[in-house]
Amino acid sequence: MAERILPWRGAYNPSTHAEGTNPGSFANPADVGGPLMFSSPDAPGMPSPSALTAWDFLPNDWRRQAARASAPAGFVPVTQLEHARLGVITPAMRRVAEREPHLTPEQVRSEVAAGRLIIPANRVHLGYGLDAMAIGRATRTKINANMGASPVSSSTDEEVEKLHFAERWGSDTVMDLSTGGDLDACRDAIVRSARVPIGTVPIYSMIIGRRIEDLRVKDILDSILHQAKQGVDYFTIHAGVLREHLPYVRKRLIGIVSRGGSLIAKWMLHHGEQNPFYAHFDEICDIMREYDVSFSLGDGLRPGGLGDATDEAQLRELETLGELTERAWRRGCQVMVEGPGHVPFDQIEYNMKLQRRLCHGAPFYVLGPLVTDVFPGYDHLTSAIGATAAAYHGAAMLCYVTPKEHVGLPKKDDVKQGCVAYKIAAHAADVALGIPGTRDWDDALTKARAALNWEKQFELAFDGDTARAFHDEDLAVDTDFCAMCGHDWCSVRISREIQEFASGKAEGFEAGKARQSPGLTPEQQRILEQRGVLSPDEIHRLAGKTKRALGATAGERADCHSDKVEPDTARRIQDERLVQVRIPERPADAPLPGE
Repeated sequence: MAERILPWRGAYNPSTHAEGTNPGSFANPADVGGPLMFSSPDAPGMPSPSALTAWDFLPNDWRRQAARASAPAGFVPVTQLEHARLGVITPAMRRVAEREPHLTPEQVRSEVAAGRLIIPANRVHLGYGLDAMAIGRATRTKINANMGASPVSSSTDEEVEKLHFAERWGSDTVMDLSTGGDLDACRDAIVRSARVPIGTVPIYSMIIGRRIEDLRVKDILDSILHQAKQGVDYFTIHAGVLREHLPYVRKRLIGIVSRGGSLIAKWMLHHGEQNPFYAHFDEICDIMREYDVSFSLGDGLRPGGLGDATDEAQLRELETLGELTERAWRRGCQVMVEGPGHVPFDQIEYNMKLQRRLCHGAPFYVLGPLVTDVFPGYDHLTSAIGATAAAYHGAAMLCYVTPKEHVGLPKKDDVKQGCVAYKIAAHAADVALGIPGTRDWDDALTKARAALNWEKQFELAFDGDTARAFHDEDLAVDTDFCAMCGHDWCSVRISREIQEFASGKAEGFEAGKARQSPGLTPEQQRILEQRGVLSPDEIHRLAGKTKRALGATAGERADCHSDKVEPDTARRIQDERLVQVRIPERPADAPLPGE
């Protein structure tokens, strides 16, 4: 009988120690340094990756020499891209390698030089304490949180508080999308407070106090220069929306949903001229290069509903963004490209891989995408489904969506919900892609769960406060079962007690005896209050965790099955109910059941 094996494709095992019973990853081999690093297998008909990189778009007076380039005499590199091209490993590149242990500093430099990796790090913001990070398919998938004061809600203090909240919940970058209040003061406060890169959409501040029709080229360049001097790390520039694209929007169900895209469309229709961000793109590049501000080439014609996805307008703009990527690289600027939006699940892979071809592997930064339009209030979930697929098929950064998407300005808890949903999406994709070490976290929590070590589980959990609060809502004791199955039906407890199983026996994960869980912290109490399941008195009882509060008298044991049963009785019950697995070796030629 032929040996049966799983069809492993050969990607790195995402577990450092190759633990577990699965082969690691079914994704393509890692190919770090090539166009297919950490990529999914292609479904039939997918666009092939571009054969070009940023190396093919050097300034005209540069010359490439193997893995590095030479610049004209007297040239002083400014951007991370320019340093990388010259073979220089910057402190920011070394920091990225520290944060991405599967990459060496030289690999980071090589990917930056190829344009497939960016390090958004304005020289001013580095002086304020920015912790350098990287966005690209060679690194782990990143997430971005949007925030900003609106004309009807929020303030500078509240936005700085939301910034720190987003950092706490794992956001890798933050975009200040303020459209109300003192935009300049809010932006400055956020940049000075942020340890993560900050992005903005400069056109928002350009139209404060003026109509979009009155916007002049000087206003555009002055605003971009001012925000660069403030320390903003990347700008969304909607330079890809051209006059000739607008006719393709006419039959859309929801037209142009990008604020920047709609403003520029109105400007072009009023003046009968080309997009000024496109017409003056080289001048914008020169300003951004001076401070090493990265481009986030905006998707001004992204679809705002499933019915408009992957249409002519969206794809023509994407083609233009590929052209702008080449132009920015020639002027030494770092580039990532923004993408949709609302996209049916079956079209996500095509969208990701078409960008990889048209934009020569420049990092793709996508919003969601949302895979259905009929769940307002839950769009952090509908979009996280699409975000997982997008990251698996090639996106490098995911822009979060909160439960308030489409209906209002997110508050603090909405920021948390959006960040958590997108950390799930990013991590799930990284495990599937086989990025080395990404599954170590999962394996460690599995060992803690197998050992029924509750404290270790909550320590390892991304949101341990919520996990602990949910556990204590049902049981006030950390014991060898949970409230889902109870003692007698707990499969994890039974597996741990089968001698031949490794389950629950990992060194350093032993749970010890059942013990009363610690009292709920104020944060954990708040979580249970929001659920509205327990009364305030019951929550207070869980927070106090005294014997009397738990209904036990002095000297009485805590309320858990394993603790109440005498040891001899417990052993007798287990001997009667547990079957030790001792399966004889099956002869090699013996048929499997059903054969």
